[in-house]
Amino acid sequence: MHTTADSPVVPHATPPPLAPPRPLGEPRTWPRDFTDRLTAPLPGVRALARIAREGKLRPPPETLPEIQQLPFAPGPMPAAGPTTLALTWAGHASWIIRVGGLTVLTDPVWSRKILGTPARVTPVGVRWEDLPPVDAVVISHNHYDHLDAPTLKRLPRHTPLLLPAGLGPWARRRGFTQVTDLDWWEAVELPAPGGPVRFDFVPAHHWSKRTLTDTCRSLWGGWLLTAPDGRRIHFAGDTGYGHWFEEIGRRYPGIDLALLPIGAYDPRWMLRPVHTDPEEAVKACQDLGARALAPMHWSTFLLSGEPPLEPLHRVRAAWAATGRPREDLWDLPVGASRVLAAG
Repeated sequence: MHTTADSPVVPHATPPPLAPPRPLGEPRTWPRDFTDRLTAPLPGVRALARIAREGKLRPPPETLPEIQQLPFAPGPMPAAGPTTLALTWAGHASWIIRVGGLTVLTDPVWSRKILGTPARVTPVGVRWEDLPPVDAVVISHNHYDHLDAPTLKRLPRHTPLLLPAGLGPWARRRGFTQVTDLDWWEAVELPAPGGPVRFDFVPAHHWSKRTLTDTCRSLWGGWLLTAPDGRRIHFAGDTGYGHWFEEIGRRYPGIDLALLPIGAYDPRWMLRPVHTDPEEAVKACQDLGARALAPMHWSTFLLSGEPPLEPLHRVRAAWAATGRPREDLWDLPVGASRVLAAG
């Protein structure tokens, strides 16, 4: 049975058991579209006309000098053995996660420019040639700033791709041979030197579209990575704020680190349903029951109207207001790394 956006969420009920892992590369048949999973209506003609009229999807010109202050501190990635859990932020929603002895990329975008947006304002935090061999890639949804075909073309075609439901055919047409697409609350395991690493596909408040004719034809969501020793990372992909965070935390207790978007939120009247602002990201971290928060989806591409440095200032203030330990806000510069301690 598939969980839809209309399914009731009972926060204090006993969570259902986790689904057993599905076979890797399993052929699947999916619905024609996933419109029933939307948690807010998509922008209509009036909204698009208003955006065109107001022209507020870019930062005010007087704030553009802030680009020179965006944090960028590339450095060597930490050594990672079978028991290490380490992250390096390459920029936007692209992370290099070392878990169980595997190297996993999230929404990898190494391109300087993506369709429909200005060029990136900070370089990629890790040069492609400096990456260790990539053992798997997880994709949150098919928007161009998260599913970047030129970057994926750099990978060996046998690289395992873990995708939202309905995106498998897209990857297979491009020659990838180990493609697994999942519905919400489904999981697979990948063998690793430290023991199996589990990947659960979980809901998000977003949508999908890549061409004029494929709106919501594939699913969208985040990923819950569980290391062999039980440590957990939630990668939210791209999402607005809503009830799914509490439900994910209920089903997956003990999340150690949440990778959550804090940028591309202005104007709120249009972007609130699909992009968390910094305060909502902090609230989402609390809803998840996550110990630490790593902000992302800012400081790379200027996709909306807030000043370039505003997301960082606001997430720091929102985190401080909670009284939680400062060291649990992983506000990394692009290119920086951090190791998640065991225990």
